[in-house]
Amino acid sequence: MPLLAGSSMEAARFHAYGAHHLDEIADRYGIPAEIRETVRLISKVLPFRVNEYVLSELIDWDRIPEDPLFQLVFPQRGMLSHEDEKRLAVLAAEPGARTELKETVREIRARLNPHPSGQKQLNVPTLDGTELPGMQHKYRETVLYFPGQGQTCHSYCTYCFRWAQFIGDADLRFAAPGPDFLVDYVRRHPQIHDVLVTGGDPMVMSTERLRRHLEPLLDVPTVRTVRIGTKSVAYWPQRFVTDQDADDVLRLFEQVVASGRNLVVMAHFSHARELSTDLARRALSRIRGTGALVYCQAPLVAHVNDSAQVWSELWRAEFAAGAVPYYMFVERDTGPQEYFMVPLARAARIFQEAYRQLPGLARTVRGPVMSATAGKIAVDGVQDTPEGSFFQLRLLQARDPALVGRPFRAHYSDSAAWVDELEPAHDTPEDLRAALLGTRGAPAEATTHSEGERA
Repeated sequence: MPLLAGSSMEAARFHAYGAHHLDEIADRYGIPAEIRETVRLISKVLPFRVNEYVLSELIDWDRIPEDPLFQLVFPQRGMLSHEDEKRLAVLAAEPGARTELKETVREIRARLNPHPSGQKQLNVPTLDGTELPGMQHKYRETVLYFPGQGQTCHSYCTYCFRWAQFIGDADLRFAAPGPDFLVDYVRRHPQIHDVLVTGGDPMVMSTERLRRHLEPLLDVPTVRTVRIGTKSVAYWPQRFVTDQDADDVLRLFEQVVASGRNLVVMAHFSHARELSTDLARRALSRIRGTGALVYCQAPLVAHVNDSAQVWSELWRAEFAAGAVPYYMFVERDTGPQEYFMVPLARAARIFQEAYRQLPGLARTVRGPVMSATAGKIAVDGVQDTPEGSFFQLRLLQARDPALVGRPFRAHYSDSAAWVDELEPAHDTPEDLRAALLGTRGAPAEATTHSEGERA
C-alpha cells in the first residue's frame, strides 16, 4: 500500500508501516542512507511500527535523527551493543546465513531481559492449579488483563518495556483469548476492584471487540474501576474522533460510567508535542465528555524527554486538556535500557525542577518511580547527613500490602539507574530489605492464594 501523501489526517484510515516500508518512508522524508540502514538492522531485533499520523504530524524531519519523536519510534544506533550490531550486519549481508541470523536475533533478545521484575515467574495467576493466559496479578486490588486481539499498537515506542509482546514469540507474549477466565478469577477474588485492560494497546481493537471484553466485567459487583492503558490519543487520536466507530467507542465508555464504575483512560504521553495537535486535544475532550477520567504517565528516557523543561511543558499540556498528570516512571531494566536510562540522581533533579514549575492543582504527578519486583518505588529526593548522602525512597505500591507507603533509604550513587544497583541503608527495616532483595513473599498468600493465585 502506498504512503498517504498529502491526504487529510481527519479522513485518513489507519494503516501501519513496518520495516518493509522503510525505503518508501526514507524516500518520502529524505532519511539519509546510513540512518535508514541502521533502522533496518536494529528492527531485526526490536519491533518497529509507525503510521501516517506519527510520520506527518509529530516528527520534525528537519531535526532527525536527534528529533525526540523520531527517537521515540525509529530504532537507533546504540540501542544494541556495538558487538551485536556488527554481528547482525555481517549475517544480514550473507544470503546463506538466514538461519544463523534468526538464531542470533533470538539470542540477543533473550539477553535483553524481555520480562523484567518477575512478570512471568511471579505475576501470572492461577485458578485450580492452572495458569491463566493473558493476565497478571501483582498487587492485591488490581489485575492486569491482556486481550489477545489488542496485543499490538498504532505505533511502537522504541523504549517500550513490553517490546516482547510484539516480536511474534508466543512464549514471551501475554494474550487472553477472551474474558471468561478473567471474570471467573475476579469473582473468586473479591479484593480485586480494579481491572487494567492493557497490551499492546486495547484501543487497536474495534469497538465491538472491546465491548466483548469490557461488558462481562460490569456483571461483577466487586469490580469498581476499569482502566484502559493506551497510547492511541498520542499516536492515532482519530480512534476517538473520525474513525468509523469513534462514536461507538465513546458510547461504550458512557455505558461503563453509567454502570456506576470509574472508567479511567491511562493515556501514555512521552512529549508535549503529542498533545499539540487539534486531533489529540479533540480526542481528549470527547473522552472526557463520556464521564471517563484521563490519567497520564510515561517514563523519563534519554534522547526523548530527559529535561525538566520538557516535563513541565508536558504536564502543563495534560492539565490544560483536563487530564491528570500521574506518573513519571524510570525506564525499566529491559530492552535498550542502556540507551534510554537516566541515572536516578539526575532523574530526581529533573522531576523536582519540573514539579516546582507546576501550578498547585497539577502537582498530582508522582516520580521518578521504578516499577520493580517489590513494587512501585518512588525516589523522593536526596538526603545529606553526617554519615553520607542517601536516596530517600518510598513504596507507593507493593506485592505485600503491609509495605505500601513505607519510607526507606539507600546509599547515594551518581550512576545507579535501577533499584538493584542501590545498597539499602543499614537502618532499612528487615521486611523492606527482604522485599527489595526478592526474598520476602506477600503475607496475603495464606488467604488470597487459596485458589492457587500468585500475587
